[in-house]
Amino acid sequence: MLQQIGYVIGGSITQGLSIRLLENDAHDSIKTGKFVCIIAGMHRFFSLITDLTLHTTQPEIGLFPPTQNEQLLLALLKRKYMYIVGQAKPLIMVDQAYQLWPVKMLPTHFSPVVAAQEADMELIFGKEGDSERKYFAIGKPLDMHTPICIDLEKLTERSNGIFGKTGTGKTFITRLILAGLIKNQKAALLIFDMHSEYGIQARTEKAGTQFVKGLKSLFGNKVAICSLDPHATRRRGVSPDIELTFSYDSVHVEDILSLQYELNLHTTAVEVAHLIAAQYKQNWLATLLSQGSQLKEFAASLGAHPESIAALYRKLKRIESLPFFTPEPKPNVIDAIMSYLDQDISIIIEFGNFNSSFVYLLIANIITRRIHQSYIHKTEQFLGGYTTKEPRKLMICIEEAHKFLNMQASKQTIFGTIAREMRKYYVSLLVVDQRPSGIDQEILSQIGTKIIAQMHDEQDIQAVLTGMPNAQNLRTVLSSLDSKQQALVIGHAITMPVVVHTRSYDQQFYQQMTSSVAHQSVDELINELF
Repeated sequence: MLQQIGYVIGGSITQGLSIRLLENDAHDSIKTGKFVCIIAGMHRFFSLITDLTLHTTQPEIGLFPPTQNEQLLLALLKRKYMYIVGQAKPLIMVDQAYQLWPVKMLPTHFSPVVAAQEADMELIFGKEGDSERKYFAIGKPLDMHTPICIDLEKLTERSNGIFGKTGTGKTFITRLILAGLIKNQKAALLIFDMHSEYGIQARTEKAGTQFVKGLKSLFGNKVAICSLDPHATRRRGVSPDIELTFSYDSVHVEDILSLQYELNLHTTAVEVAHLIAAQYKQNWLATLLSQGSQLKEFAASLGAHPESIAALYRKLKRIESLPFFTPEPKPNVIDAIMSYLDQDISIIIEFGNFNSSFVYLLIANIITRRIHQSYIHKTEQFLGGYTTKEPRKLMICIEEAHKFLNMQASKQTIFGTIAREMRKYYVSLLVVDQRPSGIDQEILSQIGTKIIAQMHDEQDIQAVLTGMPNAQNLRTVLSSLDSKQQALVIGHAITMPVVVHTRSYDQQFYQQMTSSVAHQSVDELINELF
């Protein structure tokens, strides 16, 4: 039997409903972010508690509060003259046929309010293990034990974001989502793993546990590791599937556009790069780096300012010190990566000890640009009827996303292009960032689903709620999150906004993820890897 926790006393669709709570100790059992169900005739209104306020029937009570010795008076006041009002935002309306509808009407005064039940959660959010393998449990709502699922098919339809300040567990949430996509085979993944946290294993702050398993450890041959630092990868117990090397002609001018801030490149230096590329085509970088003491003569031959040429030369000279770059032509590693992706094998790009922002930005741009070009070609072949094979969905995961998607870089680099295309060419982004205020507002408005951990900076909070309805109510919910294992999930892949205690990444999770890995036992996979 449902237990009533309050009743409706006023409100509106836009501002939310005011609910008078029945329990005098409701501030202990009812929290912001909690789901409630309002029963009104033939409809039920699923709502989210967004705020709580204390009220008294007589203002004089606050002027002359009882002392700790006046317990009888205090009990009388609590029972008769003091109460709590919760603000609840109606999000989904359900009719008698269990059909979901947007909220376009209101419950009446004094409609009873009850806590949402397990059956309600499954109706609204779906259930993991469905026949279509589209739902994946990301966590549980506050004060409930029913899993909350996101729709993985909708997740892959648009670009998505995971945000939160440093130390709130963004990487763990990201690893959860990526594992769900691999297990349910909803997309191939290209993960730029700046700090080697997604492949083999990663450190954890949880007491009694030093490391957690990476995606390669969980899924074996469904994941391939490509390494810029194969020695570092081998020291961690696994040989890379591909050792990445690049020739100078693989670097295009577009690849250094997102490096302007990182390298402190003036606009004129970038313009000079275009001048060199116009004359020397794909050999522009090798030609520039070979000039040495002849920079002035080289500038004169191009009609460019010598100081601009010298500045560009100095900034890009560091490429010569990177062992995975060579002047000579090399076998095309992008073709090898595409071969894995075509087989629905996800790729993790490990940077090892070469994890500077400069290397991360440069390599991510080179690989993504080439893969995106390949997907455009494959899509055009499919849509033109030249092939019956539909391209496999690809989701690209990048950290430090504001460096790729700030206002200047997003308009010039491949990542801004992908974010704006809305997966037109079967490619989407999963951006992970602690400073969403540094991302172009236009890009943020295109992000379909956002998973937001704790944030305190007002600019970041305002930015991450860009384009979201009821942003003010969500801001209140966001401010109440704990610093660990709590997140607000909003957007395209979830039926309505919800605060979850995120799923634990532990032995139970490992077993659930590896239960569907074909042809090999978990022990065999672990023996192969270690």
